[in-house]
This record gives sequence, structure tokens and C-alpha cells, in this order.
Amino acid sequence: MKKSYVLIAISMTLVQGCYTAPPYESSSYGSGYSGVSIGIHYSTYPDLVRIPGYPVYYAPGVDSNYFFYDGFYWVFQSDNWYVSSWYNGPWNYVGYYDVPAYLLRVPVRYYRQPPPYFRDWHADAPPHWGDHWGHEWERRRSGWDHWDPRSAPAPAPLPAYQRNYSGDRYPRAVEQQHTIRSEYYRYQPREPVTQQYFKPRAQQDQQRQQDQQDQQRQQEQQRQQKQQRQLELQQRQQEQERQLDQQRRQEQQRQLELQQQQQEQKRQLEQQRRQDQQRQQEQQRQLEPQQRQQEHQRRQEQQRQQEPQRQQEPQRQQEPQRQQDQQRQKDLQQQRDLERQRSQPEPRGKARNDKAAPQGQVQKDKNTQQEYERRKKEYEERYQNR
Repeated sequence: MKKSYVLIAISMTLVQGCYTAPPYESSSYGSGYSGVSIGIHYSTYPDLVRIPGYPVYYAPGVDSNYFFYDGFYWVFQSDNWYVSSWYNGPWNYVGYYDVPAYLLRVPVRYYRQPPPYFRDWHADAPPHWGDHWGHEWERRRSGWDHWDPRSAPAPAPLPAYQRNYSGDRYPRAVEQQHTIRSEYYRYQPREPVTQQYFKPRAQQDQQRQQDQQDQQRQQEQQRQQKQQRQLELQQRQQEQERQLDQQRRQEQQRQLELQQQQQEQKRQLEQQRRQDQQRQQEQQRQLEPQQRQQEHQRRQEQQRQQEPQRQQEPQRQQEPQRQQDQQRQKDLQQQRDLERQRSQPEPRGKARNDKAAPQGQVQKDKNTQQEYERRKKEYEERYQNR
């Protein structure tokens, strides 16, 4: 046991002798809020106990320098301060010039994991921040360790609503955390650093609300515009339907008028046709006597024209007989002449019989005789038939 104490004392001496304050700068916390990982993770809401005489809470059951002040959670880890609005982060770095004074005044005994250089300091007194962070910090944060406990402000109410968000229900998105916080936690921070932390988020909430309102207004305007367009469209459609219906009625009226005109024209044409028929019939009745008379005259004229033909008809009928008689007489005359020639004596010096006559003359006489016999026979048959 004594050996361990000796080793601890030697290590503290080496740390104090070699330590120089890091080149910390003033926090620019109000301009950026990206979370950092500090190796602290809590699955459930920690139990917080108020430090007597201080408006600060600490977590005796956790193994870290864990505090709650002015509505936010604070952690001192690796010589740096971090802040968050929810018990399990995300955590954001705070410059050592901006750490609230009441956190700096917390006695050493309430740090659950104090750094080695805390061990020589009195447990009921605050850490010697001026000795640790240098004279510049002491000059700029002068008077931080002088205060009247009776003037300390009342502690901020604990955000007990966060007990309902543990394990998988814990909100990881910062926007979701601030939405839930703004719904259940109405406390307004007092410290400048927490106001800087809270103000942009409040502005973001206001901006988000304003954006939501603007979006709702835009949606309402769009809805109204859409309704107006739909109404105008319906009106146009109704107007078009009305015009179409009017055109349809006009077209039906025109068709009806056209049908009536056609029927009237047909009626007029039919009436005119009937009148023409009656007129023609009347004319026909008027012309019938004339036509009969003309027909009678025409027949008489035809009869007069046919009368010479009837008179000439017997002559025409007798003409073939007359010609036949003439031909018959001619043939008879030729026959008589032939017989007379035969009966006359032949001239002297010529042949007395057919044998003495030339052959050509004999054949000619035979042909003549045959022709004569044939005609004679025809005449006799014709006379017999008559």
C-alpha cells in the first residue's frame, strides 16, 4: 500500500513539473454544433444529485465527471469540457474560457474521475484552474472563485422526460432531440455559453416552425390554387359542355328545319307533279277529239294512198302471167319456126341427112330440141296447176 502511494506521489510530481497549459482558444461554440465522440455512453437516464449550496447536479453512480447545470449536461474529460442537451450526447466541445463559473466552482470531491493533478488540492475546494490553465486564463476569468453562496441562482429543473427515451428509443438525430426538448422542457438557459448553444437551436426551431408555417402556407396556397384551377377547369368544362349542348341543340334545330324544308320541298314537288299530271290529263282530254279526228284523217289519207295500189295490184298479179304467156308464145313461135325450117328442102350441095351435116350443127339441133321439150313440159305443168 505504501509503495502505491509513493508511485502516485512521484507521478503527480512529474506531471506538475512537466505540464504546460495547452494553447486553448476561445470557444466558437455558437457557430458550430457537430458532435464528437468522448467515449461516454449511457443506455439509461443517470441518477442526478444536487451538490449542496450549488445550482449544479452531479451523477454519483457514473464513472465520469458528469454534471447538470443551466438545463444542459456537462462532462469534464481529457482536460476538456463538453456539453449536450441530452444525457447521452452527442457532445460538443466548449472552450475553457467559456466554461460557466458555477461549474468551475464545483469542489474536487464531486469529480468521479479527477485527473492526477487534482490529488494535492483540497477536496472541498474547487480545482486550481488558474494554476493549471495559466495566468492569461486567470486574468481573463478573474473573480471566478469569489462568490456569495446566498446569491446563487436556483438550479434548473431536471429533464425527467428523458427517462422515457433509453436504449433503442434514444433519439440520435439532433433535430429530433431539440423537437422533443422544445415539447417537454420549457426552461430558458441563463449562461452566455448555454444561451449561445440554445439560441441557434431556438432560432432553428423558430426557423423550422417558420419554414413549416411557410410550407403550410405554401401548401395552403397550392391547395387553394389547385382548388381554384380545378374550379376554373370545372367552369371551363361546364362552359364547354354548355356550348357543346347549345351547338348540339342548334344542330338538331338545323337538322329539324332541314328535314322540314325537305319535306316541304317534297310536298311541293308532289303537288306540282300532281298538278302537272292533272294538266296533262286535261290536255289529253282536250286533245283526244283532235287526235281522233287527226287519226281519222290519217287513216283516210292512207286509204287514199293505198287505193292506187289496190287498183294496180291485179295488174301486178297479172304481169307475171302475161310475161309467161309472152314467153310461151315466143317459145311456140320458135318451135313453129324450127318445124318450118325442117319441113323445107335442103339447099343443093349440102348433106341430106344428119350424117352428112357437120357434127357441131347436129349437136346444136339436139340441144335446141331438148330445151324446147323441157320448156314445153314446164308450161304444160304450170297450166295444169293453175
